[in-house]
Amino acid sequence: MTIDLSQRCALIVQSEIRNMTLECNRVGGINLAQGVCDTETPREVIEAAHRAALDGVNAYTRYDGLPVLRQAIARKFREFNRLEVDPEGEIVCSAGATGAFYCACMALLNPGDEVIVIEPYYGYHVNTLLSMGAVPVFVSMHPPEWELDLEAVKERVGPRTKAIVVNTPSNPSGKVFTRAELKAITDLAVDHDLFVFSDEIYEYFVYDDQQHVSPMSFPDARERVVVISGYSKTFSITGWRIGYAACDRRWAKMIGYMNDLVYVCAPAPLQVGVAKGIEQLSGEFYRRLCQQHQAKRDMMVEGLREGGLYPYVPQGSYYILADVSSVPGGDSKERALQILKECGVASVPGSAFYHQGGEDLVRFCFAKKDDVLKAACDRLSRLRW
Repeated sequence: MTIDLSQRCALIVQSEIRNMTLECNRVGGINLAQGVCDTETPREVIEAAHRAALDGVNAYTRYDGLPVLRQAIARKFREFNRLEVDPEGEIVCSAGATGAFYCACMALLNPGDEVIVIEPYYGYHVNTLLSMGAVPVFVSMHPPEWELDLEAVKERVGPRTKAIVVNTPSNPSGKVFTRAELKAITDLAVDHDLFVFSDEIYEYFVYDDQQHVSPMSFPDARERVVVISGYSKTFSITGWRIGYAACDRRWAKMIGYMNDLVYVCAPAPLQVGVAKGIEQLSGEFYRRLCQQHQAKRDMMVEGLREGGLYPYVPQGSYYILADVSSVPGGDSKERALQILKECGVASVPGSAFYHQGGEDLVRFCFAKKDDVLKAACDRLSRLRW
């Protein structure tokens, strides 16, 4: 016998998002591949974290996070989502939304469990499931409307199905799931005794009078919904790694124990910074955030159209999937590299969001400062295929 990597390593590949970031850095391009929002972080958040560090809030926290953050998140649920979530037993603060999802999967899934994933999907969801020994089962949405085929979802449910993953607003499509779609998903979950993992990290990024609805808002399904979210995107603090899971207390305690095992805790002073941001920033901050990103979206859409690419206009989040079938290349990676070569703007190959397919698509992130985004759009608008 020789020492070797674990079998799970064969299932996990380097994210194409990071691959394209590396290639963009190599050529000195504008990175619209990775969802690293470079907009300003609210001063209230930074100053509160700084004060907490200076005041000595630097030790381990409880497995589910500091009370001040759990209470702030509960307040957010009450005021924004119109939901009552108990900060003492139904909220677990973790190392970002990806950390919260990982811990929830560790607590609630067994090897061999099947989990329905709606594609185009966020790659970390699928890689997390694979690392657990769970089996992703895919249901595809199709542009331009990204309508969910509910009959196809029903057909995918089998004796080993344990959960459904929903991402609303969605990365990468920007789809905001309708109340009717989410009701159908939660009804299916109730009928077949399934969990619903609902990634809502982009809940404040909704456009054109769309409304974010959480699957947790359906009372008969509340006990089986695990909301995954955080403040990386809302406060532009992707490197702070402050996220959370919110769910019935029967699941939250063990999710917290898994969080303690894997991460111990999210950084304590940064938890305070986020908590104070939630407490102090008014509704006007979130309205302005939404308006600013809708304007960025519109700028991006115009630049892509002028460059002969076809953007599918997102209803939410801060990404755009664009049809790039006119770009030379045999697949989406070659097309993304060709765009980078021609104009110095990095995107993500569409195949990164599908188990099979997506070869005519690439994803752009528009959560950039206006001058950076304008420069990228100017470059894209000059493309000619």
